[in-house]
Amino acid sequence: MSKIDIRSLSLEQIENEFNKIGLPRFRASQVFDWLQNKGVMSFDEMTNLSKQLRSQLDESFEIKTCIIKRKLVSSIDGTVKYLFEFKDKSTVESVVMKYKYGYSICISTQVGCKMGCSFCASAIGGFCRNLTPSEMLCEVLAAQRDLNIKVSHIVLMGTGEPLDNYDNVLSFLRLVTDEKGQNLSMRHISLSTCGLVERIYELADENLQLTLSVSLHAPNDEIRQRTMPVAKKYGIDEVLKACKYYADKTKRRISFEYAMIKGINDSEENANELCRRLKGILCHINLIPVNEIKERDYKKSDADSLKRFVSVCEKNGFAVTVRRTLGSDINASCGQLRQSASENGVKNRENCC
Repeated sequence: MSKIDIRSLSLEQIENEFNKIGLPRFRASQVFDWLQNKGVMSFDEMTNLSKQLRSQLDESFEIKTCIIKRKLVSSIDGTVKYLFEFKDKSTVESVVMKYKYGYSICISTQVGCKMGCSFCASAIGGFCRNLTPSEMLCEVLAAQRDLNIKVSHIVLMGTGEPLDNYDNVLSFLRLVTDEKGQNLSMRHISLSTCGLVERIYELADENLQLTLSVSLHAPNDEIRQRTMPVAKKYGIDEVLKACKYYADKTKRRISFEYAMIKGINDSEENANELCRRLKGILCHINLIPVNEIKERDYKKSDADSLKRFVSVCEKNGFAVTVRRTLGSDINASCGQLRQSASENGVKNRENCC
C-alpha cells in the first residue's frame, strides 16, 4: 500500500488521518507545524515526537521533498534561479526576486507544459506531470531555507499552466495561506493562466481574492492563434467574458499580460483594438517586452513602439505598466523558465510522457 503524502494534507485532514490510528488531535498540530513552517525533510527531524511515534508515522506517511540541483544568482539584480529536483528525478525551475516590499517567489505548478505557447521556453519539450501541493510548497520552503528569508508574495508563473493542475493548485493555495502554516495573504498571490475558460469560472466561484493574471498577448484571435495554440479552443471573446465574470464576482482587478513582440502584436492599431476589447472589464494591462529564447526568433518591441502602445492604453483610460526585467543574465525572466536547466537546453526525457 502506498504511503500518504502528508505535506499535501490540511491540518484537518491530518487530524482525520491521525484519528484513524488513535493519535490525539494535538499531535496533528505538531506535525503540521514541522511540515509547513520548518520544512522538515523526514520524521526524524520532529524532535518533540517520540522515536516510536516517528517510526509509526513513517510506516503510513511520506514527506515529499526537493533538493537544489542547481542555483544561479544574477550579477545584475541579485535574482536567484533554482533548479529543484524531486524524488522521481523530475526537475522544475523557480525564481526568487527581491523588491522594496520584500521577497517574491515564482514557482512552477507542473513539470513541463501542455499549452505550447511559442514564445515560452516552458513548453519546449512538452509535458511530464502535475506537481502535488507538497511539491509546490517544497519550492517555497527550500528557497526560504537556502536564502534564510521569508517570502511575502508568490506568483504561479513558472513552468506549467496552474489551471490545468486545478485541484492540486487549490490545495497548495489553501496550505500556504493557512494561518498555522506560512500564513501568506491570498492578496499577495498571483496566478497566471493562458485562458482555460471553464476553470476561470470555477476559480471565480471560489472567491479566493488572489490576483488572476491572464496571458492575453494579442488583441484578436488571428494573432493569438499564431502564438498560442490554446486560442484555437478558446476564442478571445470567450476568454474575456470569463475574465469579466471573475472581476465582477471577486471585485478583484484582472491583470492582462501582454508580451510585446516586434512586428507581431505591437502596433498602435493593435493597442487600440486591445483597448476596445477590454472596455468594461476591471483590469490592468501589464506589458512584457518578450524575453528571447534561443529556440525562437522573436524579438522584443523597440522603445518607440512600446512607448506608443503605453500611450494608446493610457489615453483609453487603462492602467498600464511595463514589467521590469529581472534575472536576464541567468535566463530567469518571464517566459524563460524550463523543466530542465541543462546547459545546452536539451531536456532529459526520462520520466516524461
